Amino acid sequence: MQFRQQALAKLQAPDDLDLPVRFARPQGWLALCVAVVAIAAASVWAVTGSVASTVDAPAVLTYGQGSYLLQSPVAGQVTEVLAEQGERLPADSPVLKVRTARGETVVRTLAAGRITALAATLGQIVSTGANIAAVEKVAHTGDPLRAVVYVPAQNAASLPAGTAVDLTVSSVPTQRYGVLRGRVQSVDRSAQSAGQIAAFLGDDQLGTQLTRDGRPVAVVVRLDPSSATRSGYRWSSAGGPPFSLTSMTMASGSIRLADERPVDWLLP
Repeated sequence: MQFRQQALAKLQAPDDLDLPVRFARPQGWLALCVAVVAIAAASVWAVTGSVASTVDAPAVLTYGQGSYLLQSPVAGQVTEVLAEQGERLPADSPVLKVRTARGETVVRTLAAGRITALAATLGQIVSTGANIAAVEKVAHTGDPLRAVVYVPAQNAASLPAGTAVDLTVSSVPTQRYGVLRGRVQSVDRSAQSAGQIAAFLGDDQLGTQLTRDGRPVAVVVRLDPSSATRSGYRWSSAGGPPFSLTSMTMASGSIRLADERPVDWLLP
């Protein structure tokens, strides 16, 4: 009954029309102003600002002309190995001898290059078409190294020439010597199969490994030269590693994609 009497008394009381109405406290106005300013700033940034993103992908240091697998043209037993791993040979150079029922056959290089892997050993029995060696094509001794980065196909379209690339080389301690600098030289617009990669690198396992998550696109990176480093290329550190780089070294490339405006994310 007490609450009912209070409600009736409130209804009988005249309205306080002469008193000012308070719509919000000062703290509320401050919060509203901050919210309006934040929304305005975000809208301006969404239209005029840009967001940079990167894509990380496996890479291989090479001389850019690819490799080939030297195969035995006959079946038989290896009687002599005439070349060594790492040796640079001209075209049509003898690599090994294979004894067959018809006599000895000399297996020779198809093109000039450096032997990066030698699979045949003395006394080994080889079959016709067996891989004997991987030969990296090198036209001249002074040819610069390149990096081939195998980028997912969905990211290849946004990689213009000249894009900066940072390469983490597997044989170089990153915390001490930093990353290798380079720029995109060319982008292959077609995705590559495991067989194509294996034929270029001269390694079947790499072809399988690099296509494990799908067929990638090959991006050739030109390494920035530097006369101040032992390797002959520019690093994020002052001097880089105190040794030269070799081809067929694995690395990881970090490529900066084209900048995007945040407002583009909202548009179809």
